[in-house]
Amino acid sequence: MSRRLVSLTLDTLEDLPRPCRQCVFWELDPVSADRACAAGNPGLEKEAWVSQTLLEWGSCGKLVYVDGMPAGFVMFAPPAYVPRSMAFPTSPVSADAALLMTAHVVPSFAGGGLGRMLVQGVARDLTKRGIKAIEAFGDAKFGDIDDLTTGGCVAPADYFLSVGFKTVRPHPRYPRLRLELRTALSWKSDVEYALEKLLGSMSPETLLRPVRPATRSTTPAG
Repeated sequence: MSRRLVSLTLDTLEDLPRPCRQCVFWELDPVSADRACAAGNPGLEKEAWVSQTLLEWGSCGKLVYVDGMPAGFVMFAPPAYVPRSMAFPTSPVSADAALLMTAHVVPSFAGGGLGRMLVQGVARDLTKRGIKAIEAFGDAKFGDIDDLTTGGCVAPADYFLSVGFKTVRPHPRYPRLRLELRTALSWKSDVEYALEKLLGSMSPETLLRPVRPATRSTTPAG
């Protein structure tokens, strides 16, 4: 099993799950999003948003592949690039943070640490740009059939909590959560150990025990 983390580009955009590839929940304000969906071209609007954000700000997403198969992704950007961010009751996002808009792991790959791997990739990227934290709006009632307004575009609050986020503004439905980037970067040794163990490329004994140097032969040269 091999894992590969890459940045979102116009090429890798096509590897998002089809519903996500066509979704502009975050990229447009509610009125514009409804208009794009009614016109039947939300995919073009999403591509335009990604293109503009890449040009003006830089990387705005990460994808993870397992054995060459797209297995999950996250998208992120400054709040100023995300019109929908102001529609939440717990907005605005803090001035020193980027917004993690959405996160998704393909169900068949869930539980393998990909969610944390994606967030750590975001943390490394943003740290290089001098950003101090990531914030996100979580859905505390993700999956409830009585509220389909977000269409699953807001990731479960439990997901963010499980990868180290802390609640900074509580709300019964859409709490705002925050992760200090220095915290995410400190995961390195634990995550790498877990990945090596999972992938089976090294045994736990090999990881914990120093490698002994080869014993030099004492047999006289013939």
